[in-house]
Amino acid sequence: MKDGIHPDYHTINVKMTDGTLFQTKTTWGKEGDQMALDIDPLAHPAWTGGSAKLMDTGGRVSKFKNKYAGLGF
Repeated sequence: MKDGIHPDYHTINVKMTDGTLFQTKTTWGKEGDQMALDIDPLAHPAWTGGSAKLMDTGGRVSKFKNKYAGLGF
């Protein structure tokens, strides 16, 4: 492989929606950065059988509902 053309592969911390942290290797960010997830398998209805509820962080759900209010969504 050629030198200098591949991205840096390093360790970051990933913060789940429930506050737990785990480490993974990635090309995202810089060594030691923290990625905070808005949604993950612990909080998504598709993986929890519908028992978990989505939290509206940043008003995205409200924005969607307002935009498509007349369409029956």
